[in-house]
Amino acid sequence: MKRRWQLFEFEDLPWFPKVIRAGMMDYLRFMISALGTYQPIVPLLARALHQTRQTRMLELCAGAGGGTAGVLRSLRTTAQPEARICLTDLYPQPAAWQALQAAAPGLEFEPAPVDATAVPAALSGFRTVFSAFHHFPPAAAEALLADAVHRRTGIGVFEGAGKHWLELLLAVTVLPVAQLLITPFIRPFRLSRLFFTYGLPLIPLFTIWDGCVSILRMYPPDQLLALARRADPQGRFQWKAGIVRHWWGPQVTYLIGVPSRESQEVSTLES
Repeated sequence: MKRRWQLFEFEDLPWFPKVIRAGMMDYLRFMISALGTYQPIVPLLARALHQTRQTRMLELCAGAGGGTAGVLRSLRTTAQPEARICLTDLYPQPAAWQALQAAAPGLEFEPAPVDATAVPAALSGFRTVFSAFHHFPPAAAEALLADAVHRRTGIGVFEGAGKHWLELLLAVTVLPVAQLLITPFIRPFRLSRLFFTYGLPLIPLFTIWDGCVSILRMYPPDQLLALARRADPQGRFQWKAGIVRHWWGPQVTYLIGVPSRESQEVSTLES
């Protein structure tokens, strides 16, 4: 499945009800955290932080923060004991982030909206994007990467899936059933989440649509590299893209860019 379909996801629409979006994001966070979706990329991220001499990460498009706490804990207990991460989003979710902050040392958040294609200079750190890069059409995706290049800060883009038909099959069969089973255990507890899952099942229905579209919109590694090269025409960054697997099968697609040694030297002279 190499073609990218530029379809729409309901959660991207500005008029989409916040309560439904929050319910979908809570489910995504729960599943990513419970399955340890992004654990295979921890060594890649640790290496990138070492190369850029950074301990602070700036997560763009954080949503409800799915997987972030687990990745941060792994970094702090292995290669980066001083690692920190700041969650940001165009639609901030401070309620969900406060719960994560209480349980994850080193986690903080920015309560104001943040545009991932034009990040304020005051927000520093190695940039990460988990489960969200597919939301950006090519021009916006290039702008997101180009902004990181312009600021000479490294960036890692991670999608918790591979782009193939089996993922679509799971999105319309196994995952909806799992959503119905686990919703009562998602915290913080919300009556609205229960109502819009079992009473009026809008959260599961929109999750199925957005989950399928997410896979169809994903960029495979070769397209990620092509975007990176267009965003970095002067070759200021070193880019790497690929796929890593969990021992039990699922894939994570990634793109990592770090400033080249020459670019880092220029940045040091200018600071």
